[in-house]
Amino acid sequence: MNNPLTRRYDFAFFFDVQDGNPNGDPDAGNLPRIDAETGMGLVTDVCLKRKVRNYVQIRKEFVRPYDIFVKEKGILNVKIAEAYSDLKIDLDAIPVDTADGKRRNSKGEAQGGEVSKGRKYMCDRYFDIRTFGAVMSTGANAGQVRGPIQLVFARSVEPVVTLEHSITRMAVATEAEAEKQSGDNRTMGRKYTIPYGLYRTHGFISAHLAAQTGFGEEDLALFWEAMQNMFEHDRSAARGLMCSRRLIIFEHATPLGNKPAHELFERLTWKRTSEGPARAFTDFEISLDGKGLSETTTVVKVG
Repeated sequence: MNNPLTRRYDFAFFFDVQDGNPNGDPDAGNLPRIDAETGMGLVTDVCLKRKVRNYVQIRKEFVRPYDIFVKEKGILNVKIAEAYSDLKIDLDAIPVDTADGKRRNSKGEAQGGEVSKGRKYMCDRYFDIRTFGAVMSTGANAGQVRGPIQLVFARSVEPVVTLEHSITRMAVATEAEAEKQSGDNRTMGRKYTIPYGLYRTHGFISAHLAAQTGFGEEDLALFWEAMQNMFEHDRSAARGLMCSRRLIIFEHATPLGNKPAHELFERLTWKRTSEGPARAFTDFEISLDGKGLSETTTVVKVG
């Protein structure tokens, strides 16, 4: 049973990268994202959500209600139109078949009570919609959903260094390139890495928004599982070695919560355990209320 959430949750997540690019910026030649003023590394919230989606689609194999709406190379308007087809709502019918009784403003677009039906269908079918929300007001129009789980950008705990490496491919793409090189057939390229970076992000889970999307306890358990394992199924040469290190979950006693999130996050601290440039997770210690955390996942009751 996907029982409804009855508590608010806030969480902190630590992960690291070694000799890799955790989140390249396509507007900057795919360089690792960095805060220009502080030198701290950045990983976007959408990058982390993409990895959660990818894990869920591997784990559940697109079986409803764990299908994924925002798939790689997907066409969102097609999925929205499929919802109304499955609901047997004819978006070309005039007048519109809704409680408001208004005539349809434009063919192929839902309005009135139809939008609510479409939105509920999408939440029921797609894990990522009822988890993170979605803008579905394009195409056939299934409205907008504000998801119960929200993440912020991850930021490295210390400034990171970006290294640029020259790489050689022992082949060319076309015969014309081969002729220019007299058969040498070498292609030069660039690769960017961070030697090591420990990143920290924060997340928030609203029981009230979960009730609106149908996000329940079973979904939450799958989300925690994805946070712990998502890097294990997202390997690539460009990303180097990325690992989930610590997940600290603050579980409130009520839907509204018992303490502000920032006060809970301030209880989490880190310190260096070595001198010189950090090159491994063992160079750091993460503590809760001054006590080191050795478990990958820690649940803290907030009452």
